Amino acid sequence: MLYIIYFAIIVLIPIWAQMRVKNTFAKYSRVASLSYRRGAEVAREILNANGLYDVGVEEGHGFLSDHYDPRTKTVRLSPENYHGQSIAAAAVAAHECGHAIQDAQEYAFLRFRHAMVPIANIGSNFSWILIFIGILAHISGMLLLGIIFMAAAVLFQIITLPVEFNASSRAMDQVVSLGLISNNEEREARKVLNAAALTYVAAAAVAVLELLRLVLIFTGMNRDED
Repeated sequence: MLYIIYFAIIVLIPIWAQMRVKNTFAKYSRVASLSYRRGAEVAREILNANGLYDVGVEEGHGFLSDHYDPRTKTVRLSPENYHGQSIAAAAVAAHECGHAIQDAQEYAFLRFRHAMVPIANIGSNFSWILIFIGILAHISGMLLLGIIFMAAAVLFQIITLPVEFNASSRAMDQVVSLGLISNNEEREARKVLNAAALTYVAAAAVAVLELLRLVLIFTGMNRDED
């Protein structure tokens, strides 16, 4: 029964977070910003104001596929945010510019996250293979190795949290100081960014819970072997 409750929790938390961000985005994507600037224009103005003339702004593909690519120095906005003149479009565009500013200023957590990418990819790809073999064959050493790999991937998700929250903080500073949204719209813009941040918090929480569960399985396996 406890396992059913546990798995229900780790499934429902991400679903709830995704529904929250989609509903919040849908609501404020229908509310036009008073500046009537498109997301692409908001991004360009923020980048220029921070001297990042070499960072491009491109239209991406897919719903809420917005991201900053540090390899090509490009802010890519989903079609609805690239062309949209809403509060949601302005908030999301500003958030991705926040990552570009972090990159330019060599923000420590962002640098650390970039350095963690290869390790996190290995952890994500191989951890469950080792864990599955370790549990199935009752080999504690194999399970421990899988847990170590998984811990690297979990650490990456945890490091992502300050990166995302800092980008949102920078975004709000930019849109307010540059007059891209009015003071009355600030609350709505924060709601969009906070909802988006929930997806990262939910993912990190689920990853930590799963890691703890595996550690308990490992300690139980060692106890049985003793």
